[in-house]
Amino acid sequence: MATHLGFLRAINLGATRVFPKDDIRRVTEGVGFDDVATHINTGNIRFETRMRSRAKIERTLERAYAVDRGFDVPTITFRADEFAALAAEALAVSDANPGLARHYVYLLKDELDADTVDRVEALAAPSGRMLVRGRAVHALLEPGYRDGAVDPLGAAKLLGVATNRNLGVVTTLAERWC
Repeated sequence: MATHLGFLRAINLGATRVFPKDDIRRVTEGVGFDDVATHINTGNIRFETRMRSRAKIERTLERAYAVDRGFDVPTITFRADEFAALAAEALAVSDANPGLARHYVYLLKDELDADTVDRVEALAAPSGRMLVRGRAVHALLEPGYRDGAVDPLGAAKLLGVATNRNLGVVTTLAERWC
């Protein structure tokens, strides 16, 4: 069995898209995944499975979550070794950019094509810049960016199915689960 990490998009943001972590765990176990754990109530999950296809894992979870919740729950998964490498790279990116006010990591369902990578990375502004690395896109925000802005550089619309976590959550999950 292989360990995978999953990231659920657009849950627990309002009264109509509620999906508590205990329910996420229950539904995930209900479709046959083992050793299921969650971290905080923002859609972070670890599980083991014999399935090898990322697409099949994501489809299985998305179908089960939709049936249970009554709304779509886009799900992005990584093998534990992939996520550990992503987290290590995120730390290296942060170290290479000292003084950031915030560092968010957008986790992508699919890698971006070369033209989209160029468009995303061209969004640089005094408030920050975007850096694409495979299925991770780093929002490197400088002091003075519009604090509290969800997408201060306007990149989210270019990323396809994605969800973001701050650097602290990414590194914590890698330490605990990888």
